[in-house]
Amino acid sequence: MATPSSELVLGIDSSTQSTKAVLMDASDGSIVDRGTAPHPPGTAVDPRAWLTAFDQASAGLLEQAAAVAVGGQQHGMVALDDHDSPVFDALLWNDTRSASAADALIDEMGGPAACAGAVGSVLVASFTSTKLRWLRDHEPAVAAQVRRVLLPHDYVSRHITGGDPFTDRSDASGTGYFSTPADQWRPDLLEMALGHSVVLPRIVASDEVADATSSGLVVGAGSGDNAAAALGLDLQPGDVVVSIGTSGVASTISTVPVTDPTGHVTGFADATGHFLPLVATINAARILQLQATLLGVDHDELARLALAASPGAHGLTVLPYYDGERTPNRPDATGTWAGMSTATTREDVARAAVEALLCSLADAVDHLTVATGQSPARILLLGGGAQNPAVQRIAPAVFGRPVTVPAPGEYVARGAARQAAWALVGGATPPPWPRVDSTTFEAEPTPDVRAAYRRLRDQL
Repeated sequence: MATPSSELVLGIDSSTQSTKAVLMDASDGSIVDRGTAPHPPGTAVDPRAWLTAFDQASAGLLEQAAAVAVGGQQHGMVALDDHDSPVFDALLWNDTRSASAADALIDEMGGPAACAGAVGSVLVASFTSTKLRWLRDHEPAVAAQVRRVLLPHDYVSRHITGGDPFTDRSDASGTGYFSTPADQWRPDLLEMALGHSVVLPRIVASDEVADATSSGLVVGAGSGDNAAAALGLDLQPGDVVVSIGTSGVASTISTVPVTDPTGHVTGFADATGHFLPLVATINAARILQLQATLLGVDHDELARLALAASPGAHGLTVLPYYDGERTPNRPDATGTWAGMSTATTREDVARAAVEALLCSLADAVDHLTVATGQSPARILLLGGGAQNPAVQRIAPAVFGRPVTVPAPGEYVARGAARQAAWALVGGATPPPWPRVDSTTFEAEPTPDVRAAYRRLRDQL
């Protein structure tokens, strides 16, 4: 069934920092209109703020849409009481207070290999189940009130429909109580984490209509943000996306489940029925922001300084785990600088920061390669940090291969809109939309930069 070009779909990106709403033509993905609204800062926030942001960002757009779907930040814990009111601030993916809870749950499940076999991933502080365990241990009276646990995109989707909550397999696969290999909830693992059972949302396939409003608006299942971005980019097996936003993410499409007992690669599901093995870092674009702040420059000047320095920054190496780190799993880590001397220049300092960011992400790509057994067919660089000219030009040197940078765009929202169009028209595969414009960068590889980074990383 073909989609009439007059039908519009709305894609929502409810991210850590803001809600972005993009109204698109369902037939070809062309942008018709857009809106945005900020989220409060911090790693623990009142989730009702996301609903206010959704209302602001979608005002005037939702009424024009035939279908809508939400891509949301993964893992966040939205704990509700028997009146469906939040009992505690939503703990976000980057809230590391539950690191010891993750270790405890892994032990209770029989160790890292058993944990990966059960849910597809080795738990870290990002996962929802670890936050529930933290709540049980540190706020027992609050934990006892929890009757329903939703993920951020579930919470926003329910705000649209007003009906029973639903989720999708991509976001469920990041909870720690969903078996990605078996494709089903593990309520026993949620009860292990929280101490009692709760009502879980139903899981809806990406091509299905999850619900509809009284006005006839079709609501798609939605997805986790990384799965939505992969759908928005039409990612194919062998492609690797490296996203530089608040977090750093390297992900790829696999047609079979991937379980990594080392814990480096999380075995998530994607938004098409396949799988999305993924490596995440806590520190990404903020590495550049911190360096720009310390040097007293803007990002354009930071890039100019970095490109004026030699590869390797004259021996200056940075381990950029400023806010703790997820890959490697070092939640209590801080940043480390090595090799600084009186000869170190501002240019060297800028270059070392860019190289540190890219070395961290190159490590992530290496983990994906080992876990999946497939070398990248191409590397796509995405996110706000990918627009920095120094990142674009230094990345192929650090990665040792060309990198492709898609044109700036809201790819999570685009993926959510494409999913909404898929729910609207049905079919075995998502509606074909033209690929986005992109630019490919090449550079002479600099293996010595990676080697110096590895030495510092492995010493600490």
